Amino acid sequence: MENDMLRALVEAVLLTAGQPVAVGAIADAIDSHGDERPKEEDILACLEDLRSMWDRPQSGLRIEQVANGWRSTTPPQLDSYLRAFFGVQARQRLSQAALEVLAIVAHRQPVTLPEVNFIRGTNSSGVMRTLLDRKLLRLAGRKKVIGKPFLYRTTRDFLVHFGLDRAEDLPDPEELVKAEDDTLPSEEQAELETIALVQTDSI
Repeated sequence: MENDMLRALVEAVLLTAGQPVAVGAIADAIDSHGDERPKEEDILACLEDLRSMWDRPQSGLRIEQVANGWRSTTPPQLDSYLRAFFGVQARQRLSQAALEVLAIVAHRQPVTLPEVNFIRGTNSSGVMRTLLDRKLLRLAGRKKVIGKPFLYRTTRDFLVHFGLDRAEDLPDPEELVKAEDDTLPSEEQAELETIALVQTDSI
């Protein structure tokens, strides 16, 4: 497949997938179509070209790497306009308690409910159930101690929700304090900053 065709296909996949796309999945699709399987580095080069092309003030699209994949998104400063256009209500923000629990799990995983309770100084079982229902946390076996409590980890949906490639990519509180941005943060970015800053108070 020629480079121009490959880049056009990668762009089309990003715009229509609706979720992060792995480089290997694009290569598999081309291979299953009967064309020669492209090298993954060629697909990555197309993604970087598209990211450079879209990453301009006059562009309404962006490419970001999240959850071990790539997705198309929009600049955060356009969020309120897009919600108004589509008639979408602002989604329910995570509570402070939920952000605290996510912060603890993200930075200490795998972790048990008693450990989360001890760090927060309060019962967090209801919050944990909510985060499990929202697929931001998952069960990860049992800890080999008396009582064998469940272990919890963050999920792929957690990475997608906050625009992270890995849980380790959570920003340090110091970086957020120093960061200066002329645009208002999106809801996801505001929650992400809260999670990082919670480390200072709760962890």
